[in-house]
Amino acid sequence: MAGEHHIIQIPRLKLGTQGLEVSKLGLGCMGLSGAYNDPVTEDIGISIIKHAFDRGITFFDTSDLYGPKTNEILLGKALKQLPREKVQLATKFGIIKSDLTGLVTNGTPEYVRSAIEASLKRLDVDYIDLYYQHRVDPNTPIEDTMSELKKLVEEGKIKYIGLSEASPETIRRAHAIHPITALQTEWSLWTRDIEEQIVPLCRELGIGIVPYSPLGRGFFGGKGVVETLPANSFLPNLPRFQGENLDKNKTLYMKIEMLAKKHGCTPAQLALAWVLHQGADVAPIPGTTKIKNLESNIGSLKVKLTEEDLKEVSDAVSINEVAGNVMPDVLSQLHWKFGNTPPKGSKVST
Repeated sequence: MAGEHHIIQIPRLKLGTQGLEVSKLGLGCMGLSGAYNDPVTEDIGISIIKHAFDRGITFFDTSDLYGPKTNEILLGKALKQLPREKVQLATKFGIIKSDLTGLVTNGTPEYVRSAIEASLKRLDVDYIDLYYQHRVDPNTPIEDTMSELKKLVEEGKIKYIGLSEASPETIRRAHAIHPITALQTEWSLWTRDIEEQIVPLCRELGIGIVPYSPLGRGFFGGKGVVETLPANSFLPNLPRFQGENLDKNKTLYMKIEMLAKKHGCTPAQLALAWVLHQGADVAPIPGTTKIKNLESNIGSLKVKLTEEDLKEVSDAVSINEVAGNVMPDVLSQLHWKFGNTPPKGSKVST
């Protein structure tokens, strides 16, 4: 019926214990500047961000890495057309380079200071609601990075501090300097390695969880299965989207497709609903470059799953059956198991 989609109310939740409240469903803005597809035009990017806000999404995620730099500028222009005080703006710092030649990070206090000033300028805002260290710096003690971030909170430049893909030890050490509000990490039906250590630790410390790539980098939306991958996409570099691995993983997609019919939704909606059901402290941030996909993601909030349903969906994508690593070996350091830093007080290498 006309206007039916307006019935869906996007719930609010508290991320962490410091007071940050966000929409249960966020919007990851990275794809608007390319990565999985061609970048969209500025007008289209702004229209998608505004449409998300009009539908009740207030939690927007970017990084100085995306574009690079241009994604922050795009989001900043969209924010000019929205009530700033009703938006929860998240951005990140710390990755200097991430490509098929490897990963370069910087978490020194001097770099933290320069990065926030640059992000504030690109976004053209006075403060960032949630500022993440995108990946930890293996050469800089996390205490040094956190001490500078704590100063930025005291100065009002940022409101809350987040980490992305940090190890359990790093999370504990960082949280001891200043409370961590949110941990951003990959979590989807076929990426569940955080469930044993990371999720329980976040709940012990009162840290919210922000899953990125909740649709398995689009896999459960049909990318690589029913949709052809764009020639310039990064996805063919990922082992799970390659050759025999992709052929094996297609059977997992088919299982989710069958279960989706049972629940009266699309495979993407079922996969996203599964993530949304993981807890009242979980706010996934799927990205998209199309309004219709944004509407589909919002529609996943209508999919109600019982404990039995959740187990059935989990069992359909047995982690032991997923073929291929999440990342190519050259980028394995992006994973939380490598998110360690030197002991406090050790000399920072330059």
